[in-house]
Amino acid sequence: MLRSVGQAPVTEKGEDPRVAGLDGAVSRLRRELAGYPVEFRDRAIAEDELAALAAMVAGGAPEIARMRRSLLLIVGSIGSVSALGPALMGVRHAVDLFGEVPRPRR
Repeated sequence: MLRSVGQAPVTEKGEDPRVAGLDGAVSRLRRELAGYPVEFRDRAIAEDELAALAAMVAGGAPEIARMRRSLLLIVGSIGSVSALGPALMGVRHAVDLFGEVPRPRR
């Protein structure tokens, strides 16, 4: 991995490994949600927010605040579906690698 001071790590291909990790986690949860046979009330919310995360990943530079908002909506909509728990935790951990939302200076 090549890295300059103050910059996110990048692979030899110039990719941020956090973005690649988020892509994999989002893809896994999307697949598992698509294969989950039971319909539940907020499924469409989870699908929409996973699509939003996938779009951010495709853009290459996800916005931390928007990722965290999507994560909260996904957790709220499928958090009680235990079969999706491990994949959901994968997305959470991938989002956490980007750090906290920067606070405005005063």
